[in-house]
Amino acid sequence: MVVLVLAVLFFLPWWTLFGSGTDWPFPVVLVGTVVLAAMLVAFPFLMAAGHGRRRSDRAARIADSTLGVIWVLFTWSALGGLVHLVLIGLDAGGAGRARAIAVAVAVISAVLLAWGHHEAMRVPRVKRLDVHVPRLGAGLDGTRVVVLADTHYGPIDRADWSARVTEAVNELEADVVVHAGDIADGTPTQRHAQSAPLGTIRARLAKVYVTGNHEYFGEAQGWLDRMAELGWEPLHNAHVVVERGGDSLVLAGVDDVTAESSGLAGHRTNLTGALAGTDPDRPVLLVAHQPKFIRQAADAGIDLQVSGHTHGGQIWPFNFLVRIDQPVVHGLSHHGERTQLYTSRGAGFWGPPFRVFAPSEITLLTLRSGGGDDNPS
Repeated sequence: MVVLVLAVLFFLPWWTLFGSGTDWPFPVVLVGTVVLAAMLVAFPFLMAAGHGRRRSDRAARIADSTLGVIWVLFTWSALGGLVHLVLIGLDAGGAGRARAIAVAVAVISAVLLAWGHHEAMRVPRVKRLDVHVPRLGAGLDGTRVVVLADTHYGPIDRADWSARVTEAVNELEADVVVHAGDIADGTPTQRHAQSAPLGTIRARLAKVYVTGNHEYFGEAQGWLDRMAELGWEPLHNAHVVVERGGDSLVLAGVDDVTAESSGLAGHRTNLTGALAGTDPDRPVLLVAHQPKFIRQAADAGIDLQVSGHTHGGQIWPFNFLVRIDQPVVHGLSHHGERTQLYTSRGAGFWGPPFRVFAPSEITLLTLRSGGGDDNPS
């Protein structure tokens, strides 16, 4: 199955760019064929070296970039093929239509990859949203919750990016800062320098963190310990209570839904344990990495769940595939009688260093007591 998928991913761009009647000179076809064939042959070995036991950052960078490039080429080759069929049906474009489509696919892909790389590497823009929580006491009205998710410190050294993200978070003067998981691809030792700036993040009431699925590819317990070392409260199926103006808010967090299958002792998703000892009349903000945990959250009467994981799809049109697995790709949504879910597009990127039509974000949620309309900006 993997071989078949790879063959399709690489064949369609080759066919669109060089083999569909483009009539390029033979040297152009030869060079293009050799390049794509070399990428296809090298890709699985680079993935194994970069993301397997060796954890070679250099191999991972090449493999991840290759995956992003071929996905964009595949997407626009498929769209170009549809345009080609339409033009044939209309008997338009003449003998040069295949070459024109090939050039258009190459140019569009190159522009999107350049733009997408810039989008992936920049400091995320701040997305602001008022969220009305009916059970929130008046003393906590206006509480500023900053959501940071999916930083994915990885094979590309982004220590400077991490420091600038930290500065952007601190400028928001948060009451609560949430890291909703997928902190890194790699171990705390590997990503020590990139994660260090998280220790300078400020919050008036609390800084909390939960594990994402990628922590369970490395050292999940190590990341919990690392975040505690940096001054954060790891919510390992646990909660803390914050108070202001005589009113209280429960900040609860659960391990990622993949925790139990990881085999790591003591790690599993346990909402009951996370809420143990809490006052049922207090509003609850739950941090759960994957949006699909919203089913359990709604059944438990959680007021607001904050998640990441989806990256908003990261590279269009992958968002449609994400939607198959997750109930929401990004934004604020309502579930059941009480529960709301905010899904962040995340601050970083997984794998391919590109974001196409799925901008990164740092989110500022301003909690409002009582009902009302939610106003994004």
